Amino acid sequence: MKQLIKYVLAAGLVALLLPSCKKDLLNVENPNTITEEQFWQTEEDADQGVNAAYAMFYKPGGWSRWIYFRLDLTSDEGCSKSPWIELADWTRFQYVNYNFWEGNAITWRDTYKAIFRCNQVLANVPAIEFADNTKKDLLLAQAKFLRGLYYYYAALMWENIPVVLDVSKPDDLPAQVPVAQVWAQVEKDFSEALAVLPVEWGAVDKGRPTKGSASAFLARAQMQQHKWPEAKASLDYFFTGAGAGKYNLTTSFQDNFTHTNENNSESVFEIQFSDLNKGGDGDDPNQNMGHNRAQFFAPRGIGWSDGQARYWLVNQFKQERTIANTLDPRLRASLFYPALEADFGDKVYGRNWEWGGDEAWFRKYQRDYFRSNEDYFAQNNVRLVRYADVLLMYAEVLNEMDQTATAAQYVNTVRARSNIAALAVGQPASLLGKDAFRERLKVERALELCGESVRWADLKRWDDLTTAAKVAVVAQRDPDFNNFVVGKHNRLPIPQTEVLNNPNVVQNDQY
Repeated sequence: MKQLIKYVLAAGLVALLLPSCKKDLLNVENPNTITEEQFWQTEEDADQGVNAAYAMFYKPGGWSRWIYFRLDLTSDEGCSKSPWIELADWTRFQYVNYNFWEGNAITWRDTYKAIFRCNQVLANVPAIEFADNTKKDLLLAQAKFLRGLYYYYAALMWENIPVVLDVSKPDDLPAQVPVAQVWAQVEKDFSEALAVLPVEWGAVDKGRPTKGSASAFLARAQMQQHKWPEAKASLDYFFTGAGAGKYNLTTSFQDNFTHTNENNSESVFEIQFSDLNKGGDGDDPNQNMGHNRAQFFAPRGIGWSDGQARYWLVNQFKQERTIANTLDPRLRASLFYPALEADFGDKVYGRNWEWGGDEAWFRKYQRDYFRSNEDYFAQNNVRLVRYADVLLMYAEVLNEMDQTATAAQYVNTVRARSNIAALAVGQPASLLGKDAFRERLKVERALELCGESVRWADLKRWDDLTTAAKVAVVAQRDPDFNNFVVGKHNRLPIPQTEVLNNPNVVQNDQY
């Protein structure tokens, strides 16, 4: 007790003496920390600022880990049977705690952290003197592309959110805007980036966004709004514009998901992952630069198995055979399922099937092709857009513009890679009109793109979540949609801490 009193008295004496100290003696700058005023002075600072925005790809709220739960598992392609009940609930529309970190809040945080870093670049780099202003313009264009990218996914997930375009301050209370205004900003960012980004980067800069990257994401944003003529104009880049002939489908479908043939002819934009660093997810030099998807989506006993595929995908792949009367080869590269060894001779990470008879897992981005287990440091790049998707997007846009006959050739190109007959031969009913073609395109996109984080956007764009009757159809494939409430679950709840701390933000409808 005497010792405690001595410390309290000493603390009080220090407090009494503090006002007599000179202010400049107390405000000592940390020589090991660069202040904002000291930074943003040189070209190197600008480079580092942009690199910091790219570094957000390696954060757990985004493409390192949790965004796959939002985009793949919440769609009708995936599900979670995790013993972590709250995590699984967030894939089946049972949201109780809106601040649930892994299911919602961390992705919100990392989304706005990435936007903040982009805004820093856009606010500070214009004042820096460059030897060549072309380099400055390219850095600014990359920041606009990345900001547009994060707002694109934010619009898909939460819809009505604050659009922050300036460098944030701790006491800011940004205003929430309707999703239409979010899409307008997405289009603006991608359009301005598109005007400056190159058709192609040199080998040292592989992985940075190109005109093709910006064109594809701009088209995606326009398609989500049913702006079909505008989306066609954006996608024309790949067929009649400067990108014509630049992209081609790879011979091997699986090459789009391994680390052995990255940034190939089919790649439009992919995140550059690596297993060189095996640290944590902070901002230190040893930050993990791999992704955790493989660990969380691997079968039980190989990884955590918190996410898996719906079995209807296996059945769908087997509905149509190749011209040579074999199974669709994409099934082999897309999914683990009970008959995989019988169908193709493949085991699961070298193991015989030992799981449930109606279970399946996503094989894309798993590393069974050279490993027997998984960890948190998967080095295979994640392809956010590839040319096969662009072909199917173009077909969809043309069909919505009443050009079904023309649209078919782009679907046929994708089918041909897998030796599947043209639609006129294999699926003639799909050519009977716009509606029939759209329904077939839903299947074609699932077969080609399942597990690639596009299905949630697809369901929303097709208006399949707008009525109880339409949701009931989706629920036939995925029983989790029996929990889906129209007008509510088409968007996530905003983290409740954001609503409580910012009077300019209101919770999304029905939450």
